[in-house]
Parts: sequence; structure tokens; C-alpha cells
Amino acid sequence: MILNASGCLDAITAPEVARSLDAFVTKTVTPLPRGGNPPVRIAETDVGLLNSIGLANPGRDRFLRETLPQLVAELEGVPIWISVGGFCADDYAETCHRLDARDDVAAVELNLSCPNVDDAPETAAEIVAACRSATSLPLWAKLSPATWDLGEVARAVADAGADGLALVNTIRGLALDERTLRPRLGTGTGGLSGPALKPIALAAVFTCFRATRLPIVGMGGVQTGRDALELLAAGATHVAVGTVLFADPGAPRRIREELATELQARGLRQAEEAAGLAHHAVRSTFHTGVEGVEKPLLIGQNGSD
Repeated sequence: MILNASGCLDAITAPEVARSLDAFVTKTVTPLPRGGNPPVRIAETDVGLLNSIGLANPGRDRFLRETLPQLVAELEGVPIWISVGGFCADDYAETCHRLDARDDVAAVELNLSCPNVDDAPETAAEIVAACRSATSLPLWAKLSPATWDLGEVARAVADAGADGLALVNTIRGLALDERTLRPRLGTGTGGLSGPALKPIALAAVFTCFRATRLPIVGMGGVQTGRDALELLAAGATHVAVGTVLFADPGAPRRIREELATELQARGLRQAEEAAGLAHHAVRSTFHTGVEGVEKPLLIGQNGSD
């Protein structure tokens, strides 16, 4: 399944792009309206995109009253995941409670890791537990890669009731103006996305797959079908595209086609067969017959030993 990363696509202004996805993830919704951070909010770098949007959104009431009905009408049956944010556990839980009775919401993504706003005082697990008690909707915990023990956090949110993980959010970065040597973003630092995030995302997915075996939406630097395949091999169940949508709105269809080609080249019939392949390979050696020379051998690739 191919989704969008939250905040990287406006489905109301580009509905045809959103309809090319298997599910659409909204911008993060907070209890009260937010104007976001001061400009400049976006800066291109050699390795990706820095943003400091600051969770700009119309607030929960207006979103439920106006934005969500518009999305339902525009998306023509594409499942809608609501990205939920807040500044304490009660903020998250109240929004989840308000969404619980709606049949136009397929899942909730809990934004527990935005680098451009202050964190809630509660732990990720405490927020997930509060939301679990407030809704029966599927809960996907979006975690930061900038965590000292991501596997432990993943286990904690799993124990608290998360149904899946979204990995990863952007990671904090800085870009300086080449003339003035001052920060290019209005807030100084921002969240880095794009190609530089891919190795970080792969490591996070790999770690959390081993830690929990919860389903995972892998995201970070996905530009091609090969990128999607690698995230699946690391342990992702689904893949989200983000920064690439700004340059290539047709990326979801293209990546889906490229992924099918990549799978076929490896004798795999469907994406599910690629999930976790990076964990199945055990490195060993075999003798070549030449004294002192060994070659690497990957065994267990197809579940055999």
C-alpha cells in the first residue's frame, strides 16, 4: 500500500494525486487553529528539503466541520487517515474521541515526533494509552528517529495499544545562507526530509521490525520503486511518499509500477513477499576449493537453511 507522508499533499487542491494513493494521510490536526511558524518555512538543500511549517492547520472543530467532508467528497472512496497532534495526552485523546464515531475515518496516525513544535510532556506510550482508551480506530504511532533507543519506544507504544508504527518523521537540520551565513529558516532549524533521510528510515524500520513485528508504514527518501522495495525488505508493510511529490506529482503511480518490476526481477509475486527479507539473510561462507579463499554466501533467503 502506498500512502503520502502527512503534510506533503493537499488533497483538496490536488485530488487526482491523492486518488492515486491507496490511502490518504491528512495534515496534522491540533485542538486549536495554528498559524504555524514564522517564514521562511521551507529551504532546499543539496541532500533534501528542510521545513519548519509548525503544524499550521485550521483546528479540530473546523477540520471536522469543513475539511473532512471536503476530503471525503474529493477522494471518492480512498481511505482517509487522520494525523493527530497535540501538546498533552488529553489533546490527542479528545481528538481521537471525536473521530471515533465517524465512519469516514479509516485510521489515526498519532504525530508523536514533529521536530518543529514543543513535545508533549507525556511519553509516547502514555499518549498512545490515552488515545487507545478514547477510540477503537486503528492507531499508528509516528515516531522520531532521533531517539536513544527506538526499539524500546516501539515496544512501549505496542504495549500501550498501538496497532502500527509510522517510521520516520523528519530529523532536525540546519541550512545557512551562503552569503550571510545566517539560518535560512525563520526558526533556525527545521525538519529534514528527502534522500538524506532514507538510510535513517531504513535503520528505524529494521530496528522496530525486530522489536515488535507491528505493521509499519516506512517513509523517508522514497523516490523510486527500489527505495520502496528496500523499506519493505527492512520490515515495512506499507510505504509513504513525501518530498518527491513536490517535484513529481505522478510519483505514486510511477513508484508502484517500478516496485512491481523490482519484485518481478526477484521472482516475487507481490509486495508482501518482500516484507522483512533483510532479516532473513544470514551471512556465512563457503570454500572455493582454493586454499585460504572463501566467498560470502547468503543462506535462508527463502526461509530455508
